[in-house]
Amino acid sequence: MSVSPFAPVTVIIVNFNGGEHLLRCLSCLAEQDTPPERIVLIDNCSTDGSAAAAREWVARDDRLTARLEQIDSDVNAGFAAANNRAVEACTTEFVALLNPDAFPDRGWLTALLAAARQHPEAASFGSWQRLDGRPGLLDGVGDVYHISGVAWRDGHEKTHGDCYEPDGEIFSACAAAALYRREAFLEVGGFDEDFFCYFEDVDLGFRLRLAGYAARSVAAAGVSHVSFASAGGRRSTFAVYHGHRNLVWCFVKNMPFPLVLVLLPGHIALLFYDLALFTLRGCGAAVVKAKWHAMLGLPKFVGKRRAVTRRATCGDIWRIMDHRCWPKSRRGSRTQ
Repeated sequence: MSVSPFAPVTVIIVNFNGGEHLLRCLSCLAEQDTPPERIVLIDNCSTDGSAAAAREWVARDDRLTARLEQIDSDVNAGFAAANNRAVEACTTEFVALLNPDAFPDRGWLTALLAAARQHPEAASFGSWQRLDGRPGLLDGVGDVYHISGVAWRDGHEKTHGDCYEPDGEIFSACAAAALYRREAFLEVGGFDEDFFCYFEDVDLGFRLRLAGYAARSVAAAGVSHVSFASAGGRRSTFAVYHGHRNLVWCFVKNMPFPLVLVLLPGHIALLFYDLALFTLRGCGAAVVKAKWHAMLGLPKFVGKRRAVTRRATCGDIWRIMDHRCWPKSRRGSRTQ
């Protein structure tokens, strides 16, 4: 029986107006030391011509042509739904999610797969993301989840010289460039499609944690990341709205009930703090709208708690969260 020269992984890219970033991302994938068995590019109804440009680019590169499938959607289904459809359809042991504005180093997949073999207890593996165009500065080394319900990329805008474990445990992997065990991804239900985009990877990471899986950061899996390239910046109305709505739903759906009783006052305090902060920044209306829609969705998300697999104890979840009375730094936050 012949052995495939490719790794047992499908790389999934969900594109929405990725522009030139998408072509650079595809070029980096073509250069991987460990080529993926399959690449799926889903275009979420882009209007910038990036879908057509990608087709032309792939047709000219023999390293991509035979292994890349491009699916052009006639609607923008959102990051969560598009990735779910792709993961459900693929058959590889692993799936790697990659944003069109994330540019992996040549050894990216090699490092992620090596970590997966070394840590069978983990279901997700995050990359060390550098800020593209800002030498020496990190975009993040994994997601932090604070007891108030906010999450952020640890190490955002810090230097490589700061103290971070080279291959440490993290709360969850940032899905801009991450590897998942496909079976575990499907076991917990994949991304919550009601989130549409933003915070969906933290929600998925929380459910993987509750199901008993660990998450790890992989220092050797380097990626340059533009961040918020298709959303108009992290403080755009779109990003602020989805981030603030979805963090409420994530907390309500996943937090173990004994911890809800303890942490709910802090979560409510966060609401008023963010309302004041973002009003000063000119985004108060987006936060008010986000929280109002979050409240309207509470009955649905309380109901979703019943479907969450809970093998982990309250102590397991408490251990991996950030316990400070108030986050000292929220740079890179999913709500900023």
